[in-house]
Amino acid sequence: MSIFGALLTGVSGLNAFSTSLSITSSNIANVSTTAYKASDTAFSTMVAASSSSGSSSTGVVANTQQYVSGQGLFTSTDNDYDLAISGSGFFITSTSSADGGVVEYTRAGDFSTDTDGYLQNASGLYLLGYALTGGTVAADTALSAIDVDSLPGTAEASTKVTLTGNLNSTTTIDDAYVDGNLTSGDSTADATLPVSVYNSQGGTETLNVAYIKTGANTWAYEVYSTASDITGDTTGVTTTQLTSGTLEFSSDGTLLSVDGDTTSGSKDFTIAYDSTAGLSDQTITLNFGTIGGTSGYTQLATTSTGTSTTDGYVYGDVSGVSIGTDGIVTATYSNGMTKPVYQIPLATFSNPDGLKATSGTAYTATDSSGTATITTAGKNGAGTINSSQLEDSTVDLATELTDLITTQRAYSACSKIITTSSDMLDSLISAVR
Repeated sequence: MSIFGALLTGVSGLNAFSTSLSITSSNIANVSTTAYKASDTAFSTMVAASSSSGSSSTGVVANTQQYVSGQGLFTSTDNDYDLAISGSGFFITSTSSADGGVVEYTRAGDFSTDTDGYLQNASGLYLLGYALTGGTVAADTALSAIDVDSLPGTAEASTKVTLTGNLNSTTTIDDAYVDGNLTSGDSTADATLPVSVYNSQGGTETLNVAYIKTGANTWAYEVYSTASDITGDTTGVTTTQLTSGTLEFSSDGTLLSVDGDTTSGSKDFTIAYDSTAGLSDQTITLNFGTIGGTSGYTQLATTSTGTSTTDGYVYGDVSGVSIGTDGIVTATYSNGMTKPVYQIPLATFSNPDGLKATSGTAYTATDSSGTATITTAGKNGAGTINSSQLEDSTVDLATELTDLITTQRAYSACSKIITTSSDMLDSLISAVR
């Protein structure tokens, strides 16, 4: 190697260890950055020429080697929107909450709501997800920014009413009763149970279940309403029958049949609403109890009583949002209802270490990383999502400080190569004189 070759070798060393210093400095500066992935310096030799007598090395080159696939430790937080990925995968984000933003991938899940209610991390990237319809992702649904503050209130129409109670077996039999007498006012009910159901808009409708004894172990029942929004009840005072039938009991007081059916203790009927009400008609299953069982209605020699339970929900506003390990965003409403509203997918890559780093601890796809595969969290090799947790930086401060000392020493040694080569050149020039 010539003196000039040695000089160039020293210069390459200064350049290489300057790069190494930059990488180490970046690691140290980001020791507390959420989901930051530590990089390393990869040194390789540069050979000027080769011959049968050997190779002539002219220096060293340094390249950045990133470890995007590294997993950081988790830190618990009090923010439900803080998210950490356990395993492979990246959050899919956009630089804009509207369509047309640049898509970037990140594991920095320090999300919070912006002024418009969209989930945005500390770097300003908006979290993308699928809006759910009926709890599933509808066909052709595109990714969009997740807005948790603009979720509408919700209600759910009732579909089932379960009755429990007793009909007094000592009640006098009404031999004159015919179907419809109760709602027409021609007969008086021996027992009446008010039942509340919820319509399609979350409003409450009050129905009445009336009973009259027609035989030793048989009772007639009529379900009626006096509401003005139900078809036929235009004045609010007319009593309209919705359904009717018979109950038969065994000698021990247990339910034997409903409308002659000895297999099912239920009866379906429909509530039809007036066209001006703007409500959807609904079918209700009225459950009187288990045939031959003690749940539901009985006929015993004691006071007639009754209670009812109804499914469905009155109207309620959003009171909270939770995120599951599968990425499902579930809204909780003031009426006690829960509803899945979004799904947060994850993007995986065949070579995540080949991603291109951008500002904000984010990445874009490259030929080296391969294209993104969008999948459900916890499936197809993707990790799970942990709410109220953040992924820490993978920087080991002790290692970086050690590298800093090593880099400084190596840089000084390379500078010594240059000064020594310079002295030798000066000696050569002096010899010529």
